Amino acid sequence: MIESSTAAPVASERTRVRVPMEFADGYATTADVITFDGLVDGREHLLLGLGDWRGALERAAQGGVAPLVRPHSECLTGDVFGSQRCDCGPQLREAVERIADAGGFLLYLRQEGRGIGLYAKLDAYALQDAGLDTYEANVALGRGEDERDYTVAAQMLAAVGADSIRLLSNNPDKASQLGRLGIRVTEHVPTGVHLSPANARYLEAKRDHTAHTIDLTAA
Repeated sequence: MIESSTAAPVASERTRVRVPMEFADGYATTADVITFDGLVDGREHLLLGLGDWRGALERAAQGGVAPLVRPHSECLTGDVFGSQRCDCGPQLREAVERIADAGGFLLYLRQEGRGIGLYAKLDAYALQDAGLDTYEANVALGRGEDERDYTVAAQMLAAVGADSIRLLSNNPDKASQLGRLGIRVTEHVPTGVHLSPANARYLEAKRDHTAHTIDLTAA
């Protein structure tokens, strides 16, 4: 995790390709999917430009509203298989539509299990079934509660000229890290609350342990 103020190392755009997208509920849009050279962790993270993202950058450069941005950590179980143990899949679906409407970027970050990886995440699920919460389970595995470092997110945003953003997230650590890395967060925009019987304890832990802005009473 980033501890002090520092500019992220420079990354450069590698490839840009238009990708039509359609979700299971029928919502469809088109993304400009961008890959990068020079990302500090060497992983294959993606930036999706959605809606009028070019116009959003131009408006921000002229002192207007900044583009809407969500850094979304990869979750194979939630994003692909529809797992109800987390809220990742619904957050991804919500974010794509909201960003497409406003103009901005979705960063798809290869940070499975808050950075501990897919197999370790499933090991943590087993410990949660035995009574630990999502953070306690990571620690019991000898890992950090949250090992995500958003340097690559700051690199990608800087590479496309998004040095000021409206952050679509309930996680205060994302805003804190990005700010220290030179990305100005002009507004915190919370996501919806995607509560299910299977993820209530998970959402409570995020709210109570890491101050996520989640109002479960309104869900």
